[in-house]
Amino acid sequence: MGDSSDSVSIDMETPSLCGKEYVIETCYGHVSVSVYGDQDKPALVTYPDLALNHISCFQGLLFCPEACSLLLHNFCIYHISPPGHELGAATISPDDPLLSVDDLADQIAEVLNYFGLDAVMCMGVTAGAYILTLFAMKYRQRVLGLILISPLCNAPSWTEWLYNKVLSNLLYYYGMCGVVKELLLKRYFSKEARGSAQVPESDAVQACKRLLDERQGLNVWRFLEAINGRRQDISNGLRKLLCCSLIFVGENSPFHFESLDMTSELDRRYSALVEVQACGSMVTEEQPHAMLIPMEYFLTGYGMYRPPKLSVSPRSTLSPICISPELLSPESMGLKLKPIKTRISLDV
Repeated sequence: MGDSSDSVSIDMETPSLCGKEYVIETCYGHVSVSVYGDQDKPALVTYPDLALNHISCFQGLLFCPEACSLLLHNFCIYHISPPGHELGAATISPDDPLLSVDDLADQIAEVLNYFGLDAVMCMGVTAGAYILTLFAMKYRQRVLGLILISPLCNAPSWTEWLYNKVLSNLLYYYGMCGVVKELLLKRYFSKEARGSAQVPESDAVQACKRLLDERQGLNVWRFLEAINGRRQDISNGLRKLLCCSLIFVGENSPFHFESLDMTSELDRRYSALVEVQACGSMVTEEQPHAMLIPMEYFLTGYGMYRPPKLSVSPRSTLSPICISPELLSPESMGLKLKPIKTRISLDV
């Protein structure tokens, strides 16, 4: 690095971004899992939002050098794709039964069994956050912690149900047409990121558009039917979770209110909320840098954060001086996040 006082010099092993693809047969059909990192390390399981996979949902976070180092230095990442959402997926046979959200949660348990994993950290976005939270409620001993981005927790409101029905019909009859892609981009990104006649779309939106072109409409329809058919309001059982939860939500997310509602239902001793200004639902793509320091706090609370050898300037986002002591408090299982509400602006 240069001699600028704002520079960061990192002396550590370079994490590998080369994943290995597994296709696993479960009681609910095949599921694709991309594994990144050393499988001897603790496991981080991810699950994306509707019509996305790990490339289109988490690449922004993993292409952020500090966040990539934080995650791959401490975890082996298991990216689970919803059935038929992996790269190059063919259309699922119409003879295959539609899966429910409970089926998808149970499928995660089978994936963990395949890899011989006991307890894992989980990270999910919106629909994927709901699936992982449901999994945590059904298999409490198997989840160490939840990192949720713009999560769902309630049964669909009439507005959401009707909106999803329109999207479902478009997917079924017209596939991934232009209207469907525009509706999905509004679900993921803020208006600022999507651009206008005067302002171009962000790179993240353009990349997402290209990746959406690869999705099979009927496969996305199947996942949407599962999410729109969820009948279980899981908010009532959130306080019984045995793990800590860290929730991110963009202030411009369509699911902003639901994320706040979910936070209010969680045990405040073991949960924290991070609201990100000028951001939509997919914080992992639109503002991944906003996730770095809160995740450092969160992982420190579990004793999972192994800081790499760093030489940092006082103004670096990785500098220990950035960690506010009042955010951490000693608890029976180590340092845990206090209930906080943090706003992170664009210039963090």
